[in-house]
Amino acid sequence: MLKKIILRCVLPVVTVGALFIGQYGTNESLFDDETVTAAKMAQQAGYSAESYDVVTQDGCILRMDRITGSKKSPPSDDKTAVLLVHGLLDASPTWLVAGPERALGFTLADEGYDVWLGNVRGNRYSRKNLFLHTSDPNFWNFSWNEMGIYDMPAMIDRIIEETKQEKMFVVTHSQGSAVFLVMASERPEYQEKIIAHFALAPATFESRAGISAFKVFCLLADYDYRVGKSLGIYEVDPSNKLVQTIGGKICRDESPLQLACPTIIDLLVGSHGELNATLLPLVTQYFPAGCAVKQLAHYGQLIQSGKFRKFDYGVTGNMEKYNERNPPDYNLRNVTLPTYLYHATNDKIVDVEDVLELYETLPNVEKFLIPCDAFAHLDFVWGKDANTLVYDKILSVMERYRK
Repeated sequence: MLKKIILRCVLPVVTVGALFIGQYGTNESLFDDETVTAAKMAQQAGYSAESYDVVTQDGCILRMDRITGSKKSPPSDDKTAVLLVHGLLDASPTWLVAGPERALGFTLADEGYDVWLGNVRGNRYSRKNLFLHTSDPNFWNFSWNEMGIYDMPAMIDRIIEETKQEKMFVVTHSQGSAVFLVMASERPEYQEKIIAHFALAPATFESRAGISAFKVFCLLADYDYRVGKSLGIYEVDPSNKLVQTIGGKICRDESPLQLACPTIIDLLVGSHGELNATLLPLVTQYFPAGCAVKQLAHYGQLIQSGKFRKFDYGVTGNMEKYNERNPPDYNLRNVTLPTYLYHATNDKIVDVEDVLELYETLPNVEKFLIPCDAFAHLDFVWGKDANTLVYDKILSVMERYRK
């Protein structure tokens, strides 16, 4: 019963208070609508934007948002596409919520790129399936493995179909990096469609992750799978009105409890880095975006095994699925496209040594340590200096390929 309470009640609330608390005052103009979408945020900020529904090979319907242009760079047919893929429990608005001149999505659009924002299966924008309803446990029978096998290829194919461009850049954060590497190793033909991959805080090898609620939840989720999914919980629910109200009350500027927000971040991910909690009232309108418990369980397995490998179903299940007693490792030697890893010493989710292991495994890779001691896992998308410490570096590398 205690585990059930933790997974169903405590996890969503703590996650809201911790994972993606913002940092720049209040960009309220980006959140005028009750239903927050990345396309609406972009339009309200003066950018040209639209949304698409993308169907995967196994029937999931994914929402993609696209920024085609801005005042600085009007829409045109010859722009290079960039696909941005979010992390665990997150969604496409995360790339925009910091606002123009701060957020990576807006920055790329201003620099002349055709920006595509993906939403993986199970988050609040991608909860439809041609054959299954969300009330069916089979709907939630996926981890980030299936996102790499089905979701990211579907996004890439749709971008090529719409833009008529043969190749694109991909930028990922945290779980999004794992999704990309699954695709690149299991469906290596898709590497031909990618110019380069930029992985921010890539959550792949996880055995050295620091102590945090994230780590505890992943281990609990894996334990539940090992004992036969006894709790009957298959998803982490998206943000609701209660969560939005709590986030708005606690972390707004005038709240006497605002100082508690960084503490909540420390509890969940080990360090609040350079985050400013005042953006949380806006972020909680879409975050947490929801996920399958199996995603957490898969990370729990990586933490214990020290390997970047497929989901462990136990000896019997593994023999049925893989014809092996243990789940096979993802063959990262297959990932030959240019890969750029960005990591930070204060990241308690993605340890420096885990990134080094990934770096030493990939055959065509460079890595960059963020030159800021306080920079943490969430700062890659929310940090007050992310634009100068990370995004400018990415743009500089991209420009090399455009020349």
